[in-house]
Amino acid sequence: MSEGSATQRERRIKVSRGGPYLVSGNVPLMEQTIVSDEEGVPCAWKEGRRFPLTRTYALCRCGQSKNKPFCDGSHSKAGFDGKETRVTLEEKDVSIFEGPELVLTDIKPYCAKARYCRRGRGIWELTVNPHGRNDREQAVDMASNCPAGRLLQKDRRSGHDVAPALDPSIGIVSDPSRNEEGPLWVRGGIQVEGADGFLYERRTRVTLCRCGGSSIKPFCDGSHVH
Repeated sequence: MSEGSATQRERRIKVSRGGPYLVSGNVPLMEQTIVSDEEGVPCAWKEGRRFPLTRTYALCRCGQSKNKPFCDGSHSKAGFDGKETRVTLEEKDVSIFEGPELVLTDIKPYCAKARYCRRGRGIWELTVNPHGRNDREQAVDMASNCPAGRLLQKDRRSGHDVAPALDPSIGIVSDPSRNEEGPLWVRGGIQVEGADGFLYERRTRVTLCRCGGSSIKPFCDGSHVH
């Protein structure tokens, strides 16, 4: 086994039963801020403080820690219910939008309310009815900025995924335009393991709940939005 493969296997987020996320494998951790334009619509990401790299650490998922993003044991006093829900996607939860160049898959339950998809005419209209090259580029940019991976794209001609290559890391999301703390933005296919050992599908981008209110734990469902 190569050194790279071994490192990939070591990187893991373990959901503890009623407690924090236990991160292992030297996963980089940094702040990620949603940048909005003059109309209040998200248009970019801004990386903030990078935390010292450590082999393991525990991240709060109850929303009550006084030492966020890290766990300080507040879940035990708060009576946090961290029960996980296996998301079973139904036909009504997944929509396919086919355009002349792009095919967009929209997995609604995974929405983290980051709102990058709402710029301009919206990613759905830009996919189905693009007016030019700029519309395709804007649609790709919108989907690429979706932290939850709700919006997935393929090139219609080649069938290949259209997605950014992301190094393994975890971003602590905040949205100052709405004065909100967002989810954990997990990137680069890091394995998420349930409290019972269940291995969730490895995905390039997922968002994990850190407010304690999601109905699809451990994933974010936008419950942090007031």
